[in-house]
Amino acid sequence: MKQRAKQLLTLTTLLLLITSAQAGWEQTNGPCCDTIYCFVESDTNLFVGIENMGVLLSVNGGTSWTAVNSGLTNTDVYALAVSGTNLFAGTYGGGVFLSTDNGTSWTAVNNGLTDMNVTALAVSGTNLFAGTWGGTNSVFISTDNGNSWSAANSGIAQGTNVNDFAVSGTNLFAGTWKNGVYLSTDNGTSWMAVNNNLTNLNVSSFAVSGTSLFAGTNGGGVFLSTDNGTSWSAVNTDLTENRVSSLALSDTNLFAGTYYGGVFLAAGNGAAWVAVNDSLKDLIVGALIVSDLNLFAGTRNSGVFRRPLNDFPCCIGKTGNVNMSGIVDLADLSALVSYLTGGGYVLPCLEEANVNGIGIVDLADLSALVNYLTGGGYVLPNCQL
Repeated sequence: MKQRAKQLLTLTTLLLLITSAQAGWEQTNGPCCDTIYCFVESDTNLFVGIENMGVLLSVNGGTSWTAVNSGLTNTDVYALAVSGTNLFAGTYGGGVFLSTDNGTSWTAVNNGLTDMNVTALAVSGTNLFAGTWGGTNSVFISTDNGNSWSAANSGIAQGTNVNDFAVSGTNLFAGTWKNGVYLSTDNGTSWMAVNNNLTNLNVSSFAVSGTSLFAGTNGGGVFLSTDNGTSWSAVNTDLTENRVSSLALSDTNLFAGTYYGGVFLAAGNGAAWVAVNDSLKDLIVGALIVSDLNLFAGTRNSGVFRRPLNDFPCCIGKTGNVNMSGIVDLADLSALVSYLTGGGYVLPCLEEANVNGIGIVDLADLSALVNYLTGGGYVLPNCQL
C-alpha cells in the first residue's frame, strides 16, 4: 500500500511540474515594431529580417539583438538564406545582398536579376534561387553565389508572385500567390504545377519532414502532400485561423504561425491542432524558426518572442501515443510495459500515456491500450489539455 501511495504521489508531482513549467512565450529584447518576415540560422548565429529595419543578429539565443546593416542599402528584408559562410538577404526593391562576415558588411549581388522585389530565397546544392514579386520572371537562379543570375521560370505562368521555396532532395517547390505550388526536378530548368486537391492557391509557406510536404495557405489553412505534390489533403482539424503565414517543424511537432490567431501546434502529420499562445502578446505572426531548444516567433508589431520546445503541451491528438511517435501502435504498448515494470523507460509525456484518462498511469492504462490495439472495442478518449 505504501509503495502504491508513493507511486501516485510521484505521478502527481510530475504532473504538477509539467503544468507549472509551461510558462509561455517570452518577448525578447530585440526588434520592434515593424513586420518580421524571416529568420535564418547559421551555426550559433540567429538572424531576423524585418520590414524597414534590415537584418538583426543574435549570438545568444535571442536574448539580445544587434542591427547588422552596413552596406545594406535597402532595409525591407523579406527573405534570408545561408550557403556555407555566405549569408543572403532578399529585399523588396533592392534585390539580393551578400554578406560573408555574418552581416557585418553587405554587397548587392544583382547582375542579371531583372526583378528586384525578392520575397523568397532557397539554397539547393550549389544553386541559389530567388523568388520575386510583381515582376515578369518569378524565379531566378545563381550558380556562383549571387555574382550572376538568370531566369529559371519555364513552365511558370508569367507574372507569378513567389512567396516561398522548399527543398526536398532533388525536388524544388515554389509556393505562389494565386497559382499554388510549382515543382522542379531539374534545378529550376523546368517547372510544373502540382495543385491536385489544393483548394487554396495562395501558398505562403512550406515545411518538409521526410516524405511529408506541408503547405501553409492564406485562407485555406494547411495542406499535406506525401507524394511530392501530386495530390494534397487539408489537415485543419481545430485550426481556428486559416490564414497561415509560416510553418516550422521540431521532430514530429508541426507549428503554424498565423496572421491573426498566433501560433498553433499539431503532432504527427497535422492530424489535430491546438493554439499555443500563452503570453504571446501579438497574434499576428509573420515568421517561425526552431533554433537550438527554442521556437522563435516573429510578429508584426511586437518583435521576436521565444519559447522553449519543452514548454509546449505534448498531449496533442489522442491518448495512447505513449512514445510520441505520432501514431498509436505496438511500440506504444512496449513503451508502456517497460515503464510500468521499471524497465527504465521514461515517459516523454504523462498525458499521452494516461490512456483511459483517469489521471494516473497504471495497469488499467496498459489494459486499455491492449484492448484498443487488439480490436477489443475500446475507443481512445480524446486528449484533454
